[in-house]
Amino acid sequence: MSDIPQDLFEAARRARGFAHVPYSRFKVGAAIRSEDGTIHAGCNIENASYPQGQCAESTAIGGMIMSGAKRIVEIAVVGGEEGTGTLCTPCGGCRQRIREFSTPETRIHVFDAGGWRKSYTLNEILPDSFGPDNLGF
Repeated sequence: MSDIPQDLFEAARRARGFAHVPYSRFKVGAAIRSEDGTIHAGCNIENASYPQGQCAESTAIGGMIMSGAKRIVEIAVVGGEEGTGTLCTPCGGCRQRIREFSTPETRIHVFDAGGWRKSYTLNEILPDSFGPDNLGF
């Protein structure tokens, strides 16, 4: 894990342990490093009314915003089971949420529970995205 700080991975892995997933049993944790260096973590939270749940990335973004931070520098997502080689990349909705608070160059690191990982830029997983700059902001 030479290109990602261990603290970001560990925060996402710890957050994964708090996931409320009685239906899918698929735990996900996310951790964001904001522009001031603070780490904001979140987990996925399911609901019996399936569309009402929230993803780990959304939970972490909400925590970041509530702290007063506005910019994602990098994000780590931990999902899947150890040793499977199956990674949990952000869903389409979360990719758009990440875009709102980052740049096309923002690093997204995805891991399985054991630490196997792959890193992307936001532009690699959401090319030609629509964001605040399209609206003149």
